[in-house]
Amino acid sequence: MDHHRSGSPRRDPVTGHVPPQDVAAAARRAVEWISEGRAGKGFTDVGDHRAHQLARREAVDDDQIGRMKRYFSRHRHDVEAEGFRRGEASYPSPGRVAWDAWGGSAGRAWVGREKFADL
Repeated sequence: MDHHRSGSPRRDPVTGHVPPQDVAAAARRAVEWISEGRAGKGFTDVGDHRAHQLARREAVDDDQIGRMKRYFSRHRHDVEAEGFRRGEASYPSPGRVAWDAWGGSAGRAWVGREKFADL
């Protein structure tokens, strides 16, 4: 059973948790922005790898879910910065590019699910 939005997490019994389509869509946006050079100087190889992984809907293991949760916790205030929202002059800001590289708001909702509470 595949969930097309950020509904219940789907787990591949061998490889881990398969990102929902809306998480992949945010990551695909980030991949495009990264290729256009909009990620900024502080963007990391880890963020680049995560964007490509999520964009391809490759399964993520429990450790990676935990890393995603910690990323969103550290960067929760980025959503309030100039350039985060479409229509703002500096959109997409490097913070928005990084946010979407980790699955965007859909990714934050996905890893925040009850199923992942202990990770």
